[in-house]
Order: sequence, then structure tokens, then C-alpha cells
Amino acid sequence: MKITEKDLKRISKFMSLVLRHRPELIDIQPDENGWVAIPEFIEKVKTKLPDFDVNLMEEVVEKNDKKRFAFNDDKSKIRASQGHSIKIDLDYKPATPPEFLYHGTVAKFLDNIKYEGLRKMKRHHVHLSKDEETAIKVGIRRGKPIILKILASEMLKNNATFYVSENGVWLTEKVPSAYIEFPE
Repeated sequence: MKITEKDLKRISKFMSLVLRHRPELIDIQPDENGWVAIPEFIEKVKTKLPDFDVNLMEEVVEKNDKKRFAFNDDKSKIRASQGHSIKIDLDYKPATPPEFLYHGTVAKFLDNIKYEGLRKMKRHHVHLSKDEETAIKVGIRRGKPIILKILASEMLKNNATFYVSENGVWLTEKVPSAYIEFPE
């Protein structure tokens, strides 16, 4: 069977759904760090996607532009890199961010963000990008992107904690509006 880019995207979205939010859809139970044994994962995904196998899984992981998935060191387990709404500990270590980070959003959220800042909502952390180009890709998923500049160094000086995921996404608990530069 020839796998198209559209197929890979659909499979990637399904993998994200079960590894980040709804493992019960395929009756898996990630461990405390979000890992699932690959043989079990493949077996359970096959119940929904019969053509799923180790080669297809590796292709999805390799070609995912956001590097949403990671294998453990010996490639016996898989997990989502970040963005979970299920309770897990990704075992991130605090990291020093660059002076500025970025967040892509759309106009309908701006008033709320100006009032409340950026909140993690149902996720474990607020997701930030190291460059504007990545933030644009994030924002465009919901419409015309608006890029917010985050004063990460200032937050750090005021005791904010940052982490960086395996795929380069910067994470923090919240971003108060005082640390956000809004576009004119």
C-alpha cells in the first residue's frame, strides 16, 4: 500500500490523540513518563488502522515536521514529546531560554490573553517557540496568525521556570500579560 502525505498526517493526528489525550481509545496505558511499549502500541493501533506496522510508525515519527513523537534510547517505547492533557511526568529539567520566545495565536484570543496572559489550559504547560517562523506555523492552524513576543529573560529573572521538550518546544506554567509584547 502506497502511503501519501495525507495518510501520514491522518495517522500522526491519531497517534497524537491517543498518546497525548485519549489512550483509552485503543486501550493502552502509558507509564508515568508517557511511554508505551512499541509492540503493544502497534497491536492496539492496528485495531483502528489495520495497515499500521513498525515501518509506518517509524515513517510517521521521522517525517513529522513538529517532531511530536520520540522513541526511548533502545527504541522499545514511544511517547508524545509534549502537549499532553493526561497526567504524566515528562521528566523535563529546567532550562535557560533565549531572551525572547514566541507564541502564535489568532485575533479572537487576543483580548483574553491581554487580560489573563497565556495559560496552559488543559495541557501541562504553555507552549512557546524559539523563532517567529515556528510560531506562525502554530498560529496559522486556527486562522490568520498573530505572533506574540515573550520576554523570556525577564520572566526568568522573576523566577519563572522554563523547560525545553525533546522537539525544541519551550514550556512554562504561564506567561503573565506583562511579559508579552503584543503587535500594534
